[in-house]
Amino acid sequence: MSTRGADFLHKWISEHMPEGPIDDPGRLVTDLADQAMRAADAAGIPIQEIDEEIGSVYEAIIHAVEHREGGLAS
Repeated sequence: MSTRGADFLHKWISEHMPEGPIDDPGRLVTDLADQAMRAADAAGIPIQEIDEEIGSVYEAIIHAVEHREGGLAS
């Protein structure tokens, strides 16, 4: 199995994760997931390929948000 989809998503997340506190993590996850899926499509990577390799794009972004530096806004 190829890791193209997973590699794309991990790189995309690392390049698009905001720095600093996050006011609305739910909205951030939704917005980033939508943007990532559009970017994958534009790069010729079907979302199904990513889902097969890592599972849900939303879950991957939730995990990234939970484990990033910068925390949530108070």
